[in-house]
Amino acid sequence: MSRIGVLFKSTAVRLSALYIVLFALCAAFLVFYVTALSERLLNQQTRDSLQQEVADIERAYGNGGMNQMLKIMERRARQPGANLYVIAGPNGEILAGNVGSLQPGIFDKEGWTDFPFLYERYSETGDAKKHIATAHVFILDNGLRVLVGRDLGEPAKFRLLVRKALMVALAIMGFGALIIWFAIGRNALKRIDRMSAASTKIMAGDLSQRLPVVGSGDEFDRLSQSLNDMLGRIERLNEGLRQVSDNIAHDLKTPLTRLRNKATDALAEDNDGARRAALEGIIAESDQLIRTFNALLMISRVEAGSIAAELSDVDLSAIAADAAELYEPVAEEAGQKLAAEIAPGLSVRGNRELIGQAISNLVDNAIKYGAESDGDGTITLTVAKTGGELRLSVSDHGPGVPAEKRADVVKRFMRLDESRSKPGTGLGLSLVEAIMALHGGRLELSDTEPGKEQPGLTATMVFPGQKA
Repeated sequence: MSRIGVLFKSTAVRLSALYIVLFALCAAFLVFYVTALSERLLNQQTRDSLQQEVADIERAYGNGGMNQMLKIMERRARQPGANLYVIAGPNGEILAGNVGSLQPGIFDKEGWTDFPFLYERYSETGDAKKHIATAHVFILDNGLRVLVGRDLGEPAKFRLLVRKALMVALAIMGFGALIIWFAIGRNALKRIDRMSAASTKIMAGDLSQRLPVVGSGDEFDRLSQSLNDMLGRIERLNEGLRQVSDNIAHDLKTPLTRLRNKATDALAEDNDGARRAALEGIIAESDQLIRTFNALLMISRVEAGSIAAELSDVDLSAIAADAAELYEPVAEEAGQKLAAEIAPGLSVRGNRELIGQAISNLVDNAIKYGAESDGDGTITLTVAKTGGELRLSVSDHGPGVPAEKRADVVKRFMRLDESRSKPGTGLGLSLVEAIMALHGGRLELSDTEPGKEQPGLTATMVFPGQKA
């Protein structure tokens, strides 16, 4: 199909064409309405002028008789652009006046003529030309007919002049509208072509491509921005899926190998006690694998937004207090102290179970890695309102996480080399970040005590739009 054909199939061009048609209809109505109104006003002015002329002539006839009336009519008939003045007998024969002849039947009725009539007016050369006029006829006491009329050539010319001027103006406007229409349609078609080209690359598998956004803020930009956001999310999900596949192959190979070896050892043991210990080890390894896959499923559900509809107003202060009470004995067993600094009555819109799971992950990490501290072994759980945000922080005094690696530790199965000897799946922070994304917030990692050899780690869950 040609570009012109494609152009006329675009919605923007069709809408523009519809607007042009509506504009043309309105313009045509406007032309005829204005010209008709102008003609009506001119005709009314003509009638008013003639009415005044008739009144003056009747007054002259009443004051001075026929002679006075003839003098006035003769004087006015000689003026430039004079009206029509005719005196006719009872039979309609013209006796005096400034016209050569009138359309028959004009004098049959007294008053205004029912319609414009033809007449011949003598020119300076004596040639007769046909004109159109309207007139008022009145009958004198002696039976003579007097006609006072007005040539309609000037109103007709004015009407034509106004109509031509409006038509020329509207023609220019219509031509400009066609040019603008074509330009807008062509521009829209180019933008659609660019979007189609980007879509083709995206469908070919290049999810890094984005639809063009020119910055005009129109519907194309809004659509492109929405689709780009969707593509960014799809790209992140695909990247996460790829990382999960790689990390599962890498990180689950060791526990599966241990599981197989323990099963083999259990089969080879004749001692019931050793066999029981091996089976218990298998169960423990299996539980860890189940927890890993449960965490993966939970992250997938959260990132997919399948539980977004379960959000409601929840008391963040109460959730944090419950988590502190639950993990206080666990911290004591690890030789640490869990301190809570929780502002009361702070609530957010979210999922209570997910927020509790996120807090548990952060506190569990703090207990696990904060135990390496040579100094203060206190873990602090803080909930406070700062500006327009609610911040829930868990701080420890362990070795911390270097700033350049903080973007990596939130990835699935990502664990620092020094932490691989400890139990865990490397999914805790990934789940927290996914939960915060679901709640429209974010996860921030920072040093508890910057500058120290063991700066510790402060993990902060930042909730937007919270209320007291």
